[in-house]
Amino acid sequence: MNEIQNLAAEIKKFADARDWEQFHTPKNLSMAVAGKAGELVAEFQWLTAEQSTRSNMSQEKLKDVELEIADVAIYLIRLADVLGVDISEVVRKKLAINESRF
Repeated sequence: MNEIQNLAAEIKKFADARDWEQFHTPKNLSMAVAGKAGELVAEFQWLTAEQSTRSNMSQEKLKDVELEIADVAIYLIRLADVLGVDISEVVRKKLAINESRF
């Protein structure tokens, strides 16, 4: 198993222990990704480009950004797992498409 598959298994175990499977429909999970992505955006909303770099963020701000990135990743990995999508495979496919386009 690769790292993404290991994370998917851990996330599924966490959800199963809380009986959240009933809520983890593709619709709900995709909405959760969007919501958490919005929270990530909010962390940067009033920062300049320079302020938004790692070296210019406070440790507290960086921690908040990291937690929002984690939330987005958790929901995205869970969505892919529910749909049976191999993230590594589809990312490579999309990179190949982008390579031919740009």
